[in-house]
Amino acid sequence: MTEQSLVGPPSTDRAIVMTRVFDAPRERVFDAFTTPEIVKQWMVPPDGWSLAACEIDLIVGGAFRYVWRNGADGQEFVVSGVFTEIVRPERVVHTERFDDPDFPGESLETWTFEERDGKTTLTTTLLYESKEARDRALEYGADQCTAGYDRLATILA
Repeated sequence: MTEQSLVGPPSTDRAIVMTRVFDAPRERVFDAFTTPEIVKQWMVPPDGWSLAACEIDLIVGGAFRYVWRNGADGQEFVVSGVFTEIVRPERVVHTERFDDPDFPGESLETWTFEERDGKTTLTTTLLYESKEARDRALEYGADQCTAGYDRLATILA
């Protein structure tokens, strides 16, 4: 059994905090977030879109890049960043930037993986440059991870 994604109250007016419990050891959940072959299986976009590229260089100073592509018109949505902290299997911190003028600036994303009784609680904290940037991200669904996390829960089961 997994618990649904929960968006808690922001810890500041610049943050979004989300949690999800997965019925799997944290090493497996950590790998599912940091291994391109696994990420491609669960980080799928809405219908009509595909995850065309998933690149992850999991070292401090290494980069990641995700490219989603719309099959109907070829439009692309790109997210990239740089890893600033990696403590396997407990924590990952990275920058995040969207290649879209509607998402200006850079955010800092932190994943923490806490295991208890064979289950892992993932806490994701997104810290934005301003309250306005955070509010803009919320408008565009930055807190809507449920479908992908549901797919991941199935993969981990």
